[in-house]
Amino acid sequence: MKSMRFVLPLLAIGCAVLFSAACSKRDSHSAGTAKLDLRLTDAPGAFDAVYLDVQGIQFHVDGSGWISVDPVVPGTYDLLKFRNGADTLLARAELPAGRLSQVRLILGGANGIVVDGTEYPLDVPSGQQSGLKLNVHEELAPNGSYEMWTDFDAARSIVQTGNGSYKLKPLIRVFTRLTDGQIKGFVAPMEANPIIYAINGADTASAFPNPDGFFLIRGLPEGSYTLRIEADKTAGLAVYEQSVSVSFGEISNVQTITLTAGSAD
Repeated sequence: MKSMRFVLPLLAIGCAVLFSAACSKRDSHSAGTAKLDLRLTDAPGAFDAVYLDVQGIQFHVDGSGWISVDPVVPGTYDLLKFRNGADTLLARAELPAGRLSQVRLILGGANGIVVDGTEYPLDVPSGQQSGLKLNVHEELAPNGSYEMWTDFDAARSIVQTGNGSYKLKPLIRVFTRLTDGQIKGFVAPMEANPIIYAINGADTASAFPNPDGFFLIRGLPEGSYTLRIEADKTAGLAVYEQSVSVSFGEISNVQTITLTAGSAD
C-alpha cells in the first residue's frame, strides 16, 4: 500500500481552532444551538500503526436531520498516537439543540495497518459510503458546550481474514466529560510488555502503558471493575488483579503496581 503518511499534531483539551460546517436541513422550531467538540482517542492494539483516513463528520440531531462538518484537518490519523489520555480534535461544530442520536465518520481510501514493519490495506466496509456509525443519545441544551470522545478499541476492532488481509469491524465507545470514569496508574517492569484490562462483566477496556509505565483507561461507566495486568508469558510474572471502584468525573488512581514472579493464569 503506497501512500504518503503524515502525523497530525495532538491538540490539547480546550485549544481553539477554526472550523467550517456545511449544514443540512434544520428544524425551524429548534430552540437555539449548542457547541460540540468531537475528539479521537484510542485503546491500542499490538500493531505498529493503524491509519484511518477521515474525510468527513456527520451528526444526526432528532428533528433537524443530518449536519455535515469538515474535520479540523482532513486526512490520515494514526490511532496508536492517541492513547493513555492523548487525543486529537476531529471536528468543532455548532449544532441545533436537541437529541444527538448518531455520529458518522466518513472515510477516504487511505486506510491501512502496519504489522511488523509491513503496511497492509485496511478494509473498512461502508466507510466511504455511509460511514462508521456511532450511537450517541446525548441531549444538547441551548447555548450548551460539549466535548465528546470516540474511543477506538484497535485490539478488538481489527480482524485478520483467512487470506491474510485486514478488516475493520469497529468497536467504538463514545463518552463525554459527564460519562468519563477513569483508572490510572503505573506498572513495572516494562520489559515484561504488560497489558492492562479493566473488566466489568462483559465490558472490557484495555491499555498498553507508555514507556515509563504510565497508563490511563478512559470512558468507563460507573461501577466496580477488576483491574487485571498480564505480562508477556515469557517473563515469568504472575497475573495481577485488584478491585477498583469507578465513578463519573473522578480518576481512580491505583498508584504504582509492580508485577512479581509467579505463574500466569
